[in-house]
Amino acid sequence: MRFISYILALLAGAALSFEGAIYAELGKTIGQIETSFYNFFMGSIIMGLLLLFFGKGKLSYTFEAPKWSLLGGALGVVYLTSIVVSVPFVGVGITMVAVIIGQLIMSMVIEHFGWLGSKKTMINKEKIFAVISMIIALILIN
Repeated sequence: MRFISYILALLAGAALSFEGAIYAELGKTIGQIETSFYNFFMGSIIMGLLLLFFGKGKLSYTFEAPKWSLLGGALGVVYLTSIVVSVPFVGVGITMVAVIIGQLIMSMVIEHFGWLGSKKTMINKEKIFAVISMIIALILIN
């Protein structure tokens, strides 16, 4: 299952690059905020259908969840809108590498402190080297 998880994550990353390029172009036509709205509108329709046919019936418990856990939706909007705005100016590659650097740094902090129920994993020199390498990659790509 671990190998499949790596493959799925790799495919998700590839999909995000396609999405960034597609939505940057759509943003030129309909506007950047409108593009972000379109993404979430279409996603809501598709997820609504999936929920209708395959859901487990626990959506009503949403507001019983910890309030901080509901921030994911807002962070998704910030993430996608940032990509739609950034790609036309700096390109897909630079945008995605910058996103990955941000993900690496924040995931290291979250795991270091065990925030949000994550397993505690200390920041070490290898992880710091990985982030520095990504920053160097960003510079070289630019």
